[in-house]
Amino acid sequence: MIKRISLGLLIVALSTSCVSKKIYNDLESKYADLKKENRSISDENTDLLKTKSQLELDQEALTKELAKVKSEREKLQADYAALNKKMDVLKDSYAALEKNSSESLKANMAKNRELLDQLGAKEKALALEQEQLNKNNQRLKELENLIAAKEASMRKLKETLSKALNGFEGKGLTVEQKNGKVYVSMENKLLFNSGSWAVGSEGKKAVVEVGKVLGDNPDIAVLIEGHTDDDPFGGSGPIADNWDLSTKRATAIVAILSENKLVNKQNLTAAGRG
Repeated sequence: MIKRISLGLLIVALSTSCVSKKIYNDLESKYADLKKENRSISDENTDLLKTKSQLELDQEALTKELAKVKSEREKLQADYAALNKKMDVLKDSYAALEKNSSESLKANMAKNRELLDQLGAKEKALALEQEQLNKNNQRLKELENLIAAKEASMRKLKETLSKALNGFEGKGLTVEQKNGKVYVSMENKLLFNSGSWAVGSEGKKAVVEVGKVLGDNPDIAVLIEGHTDDDPFGGSGPIADNWDLSTKRATAIVAILSENKLVNKQNLTAAGRG
């Protein structure tokens, strides 16, 4: 009945067998707590996405500003070259005017001083633009380093997971990296029997290996998603529907991961996807 289970960010997981009423009630209580925690983390995730979007907008604005500054710098450089050429002409003129009357000489000297002042002002403006350009370049470099560091971290995580789960290759388990996240997907045949949330022995081994990686990387936030197919759940007992089953499966995976004392339980979130 259940064909595929996906784990977003790090792991997709799914769940346990028939249990006693006390354990079931405990799981229900934990599920309620996890549900509240999931809502809180979803809100935090929304805020982080907004911050990321704003940073991307800021980066785009900085890139446009950089292009504008470069264009203005080129114009200033052209102006500077033109002024230098004009200054050379004025120097020649000044040499010739030295032979003329005192009044003519004073007038041309005043004009020369004025042009020299204009040239000095242009040089100062160009220096300021260059300073701003350097700041913009530094900011862009910082953003590029942040993006590169994140990509490197995700690649390392994927490589670590792939190595840890190598023994499960061809058994319904895949590891892939996309959109700045690492996804571990485990199919039904590796984890559960149809209509059950009890994790099989082989599936538990895979989840334990994932837990070891998380224990070595306690700062990583993990979303465990339980999935079922589109066929309505027709069984009876403590499962209300497919969504309930998928949630119990996700909760069961969280429980296995939590057995590793090095795993930061605050970073584990279970979610049912029906």
